[in-house]
Amino acid sequence: MKQTIFAVEDDAAIQELYTYSLADDFDCRCFYDGESFFDALAGCVPDLVLLDIMLPGEDGFAILSRLKSESKTALVPVIMVSAKGEEITKVKGLNMGADDYIAKPFGVMELVARVKANLRKNPKNDAAGSSFKDIAIDYAKHRINVNDTPIRTTLKEYNLLSLLCENAEKVLDREYIFREVWGEGFMGETRTLDIHIKELRKKLSGAQSSAAIQTIRGVGYMLT
Repeated sequence: MKQTIFAVEDDAAIQELYTYSLADDFDCRCFYDGESFFDALAGCVPDLVLLDIMLPGEDGFAILSRLKSESKTALVPVIMVSAKGEEITKVKGLNMGADDYIAKPFGVMELVARVKANLRKNPKNDAAGSSFKDIAIDYAKHRINVNDTPIRTTLKEYNLLSLLCENAEKVLDREYIFREVWGEGFMGETRTLDIHIKELRKKLSGAQSSAAIQTIRGVGYMLT
């Protein structure tokens, strides 16, 4: 069965480009606005969303916020789409939880490559979960248990701990972590990662986990 792509785009020409470019590998469905998109979500959760920013009604940022706040869609990769050169929109989208960004105009090969790359990163397309020592991560339920007790995390903390757990006892450099958790071209504060690591350490310590996130100076982090 083909994976499903939902594209929210009010430009008919770009909708046609999406359909033409992705038809061989995916089931691509296009929506003119947020209202029709969320109506469709009630019956089907896609594997990835292509989301334009300038839309009639709710704009792309409002739609992104709703997607990332709902448990059933929080892990669905979202690629934001906007006019080339609007750097501030790119930064805002990535900071709000978008997984990637593509600027108009774009080529067919770039579009397909970005879609496939982000689908590969999505945990729900891999195993049912991951574990290390007393940490157990359930991708389907979007839940982290430490010593059989659930811990509450933000979406970025969840994705970060998942990445560390999947690569336990391996050193992950900062650039790789930013790329995998915040997406290509992240341009936020460089201390963002350190702040998230600090919060995760607090939560693991509070749950009396035997696992620890080690700082590898000048390189990155490792879960041990």
